[in-house]
Amino acid sequence: MISIDEMEEMLEQITTEFPAVFYEKLNGGISLLPEAKRSEHGRHGDLYILGEYHYNAMGRYICIYYGSFVRIHGHLGKEALYRELKKTVAHEFTHHLENLAGERGLEIQDELDLEEYLYRRDERR
Repeated sequence: MISIDEMEEMLEQITTEFPAVFYEKLNGGISLLPEAKRSEHGRHGDLYILGEYHYNAMGRYICIYYGSFVRIHGHLGKEALYRELKKTVAHEFTHHLENLAGERGLEIQDELDLEEYLYRRDERR
C-alpha cells in the first residue's frame, strides 16, 4: 500500500504534466486529503469519491481523497496507481475547464454513469 506522502509526491509530479492554462482561476489549487469519502449513493458503503471539483464564493479548487484511493486502488502497484491518480486529476480539471466555459458535458456524463451504476446495483438485488 502506498503512503499518503508517496501519493503526495505522485500528485506533485502529475500536476507538472498539465499546461499552466488549466490552473487559471483555480485559486484553491489541488489538495490531497487523508480521508476516504463515501458517496451518498452507494449501497453498503461500496461507492467512494476519488476526487471533487469545487467552486463557490471562496474560489475554485480540487480535492483528491487519499483514503478513497487506498480503498479502491490500494491493491495496485505504483505505476498503475499513478495512472489512476492522473486520470482522476484530468477528470477534475475537465470539470474546472467546462465550468469556466459554461459547459456541463462531463457533469451530465457523471450523472448518466451514476444512473447506470444504480440501475445495475438494483438489478442485482
